[in-house]
Amino acid sequence: MSSTTNKATEPPRKGDFEKSLGRLEEVVKHLESPELSLDEAMKLFEEGVKLSRQCQKQLEEAEGRVEILLKKADGKIVAEPFEPEDESSS
Repeated sequence: MSSTTNKATEPPRKGDFEKSLGRLEEVVKHLESPELSLDEAMKLFEEGVKLSRQCQKQLEEAEGRVEILLKKADGKIVAEPFEPEDESSS
């Protein structure tokens, strides 16, 4: 039972975005350290760029799925603004 089969066509597993974003935040904090060597900074920067691209791709895929869900009966996609809940209370 290989979980890597058809990995490119599978939707991202729940939590993958959050894990990637969390790791990206850690990378940024480490990059802000004044004691970081150039070699370490370059490795972290490369990891950060990769994580950023992964997160962006996942957001774009989610946006595409939302647009599909908003498709009207006549086949037209109606763009509706996303109104996030107020997160300041959490």
